[in-house]
Amino acid sequence: MNYDQIFDAAIGRLHSEGRYRVFIDILRNKGSYPNARCFAGHNGPKDITVWCSNDYLAMGQHPKVIAAMEEALHDVGAGSGGTRNIGGNTHYHVDLEAELADLHGKDGALLFTSGYVSNDATLSTLAKVLPGCIIFSDELNHASMIAGIRNSGAEKRVWRHNDLAHLEELLAAEDPDVPKLIAFESVYSMEGDVAPIHAICDLSDKYNALTYIDEVHAVGMYGPRGGGIADRDEAAHRIDIIEGTLGKAFGVMGGYIAADRKIIDVIRSYAPGFIFTTSLAPVLVAGVLASVRHLKASSVEREAQQANAALLKALLRDAGLPVMASTTHIVPLMVGDPVKAKTIADILLAEYGIYVQPINYPTVPRGTERLRFTPGPAHTEPMMHDLTTALTEIWQRLDLALAA
Repeated sequence: MNYDQIFDAAIGRLHSEGRYRVFIDILRNKGSYPNARCFAGHNGPKDITVWCSNDYLAMGQHPKVIAAMEEALHDVGAGSGGTRNIGGNTHYHVDLEAELADLHGKDGALLFTSGYVSNDATLSTLAKVLPGCIIFSDELNHASMIAGIRNSGAEKRVWRHNDLAHLEELLAAEDPDVPKLIAFESVYSMEGDVAPIHAICDLSDKYNALTYIDEVHAVGMYGPRGGGIADRDEAAHRIDIIEGTLGKAFGVMGGYIAADRKIIDVIRSYAPGFIFTTSLAPVLVAGVLASVRHLKASSVEREAQQANAALLKALLRDAGLPVMASTTHIVPLMVGDPVKAKTIADILLAEYGIYVQPINYPTVPRGTERLRFTPGPAHTEPMMHDLTTALTEIWQRLDLALAA
C-alpha cells in the first residue's frame, strides 16, 4: 500500500478542480481594522484591507473587549484548567451563560468551544435522547448541522431551502406521535437570505415538532439587543433551541446554545462534545462577556455595518457586477467558476492590496463559486469605491460576464 501516492492523489484532485485552499498569512492591526499586514510572497509585510472577516462588527478590536481580556489574563492566567466538570468551570463561564440566556429570553445557556461543536454536539445528542426522532433539515444548513444530524443516527428529511410547502409535506407524511425536530438557520451566510421563522414555527406548532435555529451569522447583528433574527422578528419565544457563535459578531471565540433549562441540562449531561472538551479559556470568555454586554446596549455598530453593506451592494450593482440578491449584511458576488474565483482573489491581493477569499465547493454547490464580502462599520466609502473600481477592471481584464 503506497500511502503517499493516495495522499498525493487526494490533494491533486483539489488542484485539478481549482479548489485547493490557500490560507493567507496576515496580522490584523489592532485599533485600525480593516487594515492588516500580509506576509505571503512579500519581503516583509504589505498593507492590505480585509473584506472577508466574520468579525462583522470589529468587536475583536474593541477597547472594552481588549481591556476585559487583559484584566482576566492577569487575574486568573491563561488556560481554564480542564473540562467544565474537572477544574474548567469558572465564574466567567457562569456569568456569560447567564448573559446569553438573557439575550435570547431563555432559562439557560451552555458554552462550547466553537459554533461547529455546539451544533454537532447538540443535534447529535438531542436526537439520541428522543426515541425515534426524525430531523427535518433545510438543504442549505451548515456543515456542522449536517454533521450533528449524521452523528445522531436519526432519520432525516431534507427540505428545499426555505420552501414551507415542501417542509409541511414532509412533516405531514410522518406519524404524528414520532418526535420531530426542525433544524434551520436564520441567516444563510453564502446566500445572504433569511428564514421565515414565524411560518416555520407555525408548522412546528401544527405538527408538534421542536425547533432548532442556527443564528451564528445573526447574533450581535440583528434585534434591539443583538439577539439575532429571532430577536428582530420577535420570534425567540417560539424557538426551542437557539444556537450561536462567539467568534463572529461578538469578535472572540466559542459557541453556545440557549434553551429551556431542562434541555440545557440534558445536553450538559449527555453530549460528549461538551463533557470531554477542555472549556474555553477564561480570558476568551471575559472578552466575549464584555462584547455581549456592549452590544446589548449599543446599536451603533449594527447600524453602521448595515449602512455600509447597503452602500457596497449599490456600488457593485451600479457597476454592472453580478452581486447576488441579499437581504442581510452579507454581499456575495457570483463568479461561477472555481479557477476564475481564485484568480480574481489573487489579483485583488497582489495588485490592489484587497483581501477576499474565494468560496468554492463544498461550501457552495459546484458552478456557484463566488466572492463573499462582509463590509464592517469601519470600512470607509473610499475603500468601497476602490474595491468596486478594482473588481470592474479585473472583470474586464478576464472578460467575465457582467450582470444583465
